[in-house]
Amino acid sequence: MNVQEIMSRRQQIMEKMPDQSILILFSGHEKTRTHDEKYPFSPNRNFYYLTGIANPNLVLMISKKADAATETLFLERPNEVAAKWTGAVITAEEAKELSGIGHYAFLDEWLDAFGASVRAADGQANVYLDLYRYAWDDETSLAEQFAERVQSKYRTATVHDAGPWLKELRMVKSPAEVEEIKKAIEITDEALRRIWEHTSPGVMEYELEAHLDFVAKSHGIRELPYIPIVAGGRNATVLHYSSNNQKIEDGQLVLIDLGMSSNYYASDITRTFPVNGKFTERQKQIYNLVLEAETKTIEAVRPGVTLQELNNITKRVLADGLKELGLIQDDTELAKYYYHGVAHHLGLDTHDIGERAAALKPGMVITVEPGLYMEEESIGIRIEDDVLVTENGFEILSSQIPKQVDDLEKIIGWKNTV
Repeated sequence: MNVQEIMSRRQQIMEKMPDQSILILFSGHEKTRTHDEKYPFSPNRNFYYLTGIANPNLVLMISKKADAATETLFLERPNEVAAKWTGAVITAEEAKELSGIGHYAFLDEWLDAFGASVRAADGQANVYLDLYRYAWDDETSLAEQFAERVQSKYRTATVHDAGPWLKELRMVKSPAEVEEIKKAIEITDEALRRIWEHTSPGVMEYELEAHLDFVAKSHGIRELPYIPIVAGGRNATVLHYSSNNQKIEDGQLVLIDLGMSSNYYASDITRTFPVNGKFTERQKQIYNLVLEAETKTIEAVRPGVTLQELNNITKRVLADGLKELGLIQDDTELAKYYYHGVAHHLGLDTHDIGERAAALKPGMVITVEPGLYMEEESIGIRIEDDVLVTENGFEILSSQIPKQVDDLEKIIGWKNTV
């Protein structure tokens, strides 16, 4: 990502900050898995968005007073002994090249610097933190821990959530961000085509996943946006199935939901196909209904439309189709076969931050992913593409990935007919 774009993001944040305010973002730290082994590190996405740096144990502080803002990045001190074990920490020069931040200090100085900023505001500082929480029992984040410390030590300071500012910025992607998503989609396309080359009856789900892993590693991708779903037969009716350890029998469909990444920007693609390269008539009926729902939903994407309105279109197409097939008699029965939303925002997170009720704007990237799940018939079908909202409508960013019945049968079925 161009450093000028990173700097522009911080400038936009500074413009939103009121006088006498301090913004603090943490990159995160490595977490212990067991004994002395660590989980792979993944940076806080808001920190990464404003700095372009993916290293652990860093703190960004932006202070604003009298309409003048200063920014400081706090780094780990170099440690020659630790470097022999885990490598050198990021230097000020390296950090500046990535972020454009010119003022640096060390982590052991940052609390004193924060305190000085609070005093400069006569103790009336507004402290902004990334306070997003998904679930009640999630572990307490570094930002939440710091919020508690601030409120206990500086009674006259006020803690606020910086999330709305960051959400507003991240929902609309720049051309450079869209290009990163396109790169991720290209690698996803490569992974799916490799999987299709190795698809045949009797293959294990994890064997297909291994081909996905090979493509990821061959492109230097160490962290996938999410755990891939490789589901054969009835397993595909479980939305977030991730065991990926069953044999896929002749005649079954395979649902693969996978995403690659490029500089942490995610793709999110789903394709469903017959393991033997030939849809049965029943499978084709259901598949083409899902494909029709996806097509008509994508055609409705444009500025001003909401995700709920898109979901209503999906539900209308699926309900009408299931009535024609005799599977339901009333629209209210659709929930038996379709029980998720059709779209979400996409970006640095697979389910990117964004207001689901907000009208779409040019530059937003969303998924469109209708599905039908019939456990009694061991049929689970979902088709998902990544779509850019343009000034006049939409652009399907993943249009190069085949999804028509004839195309899938040609790609997969050729080797099962020789």
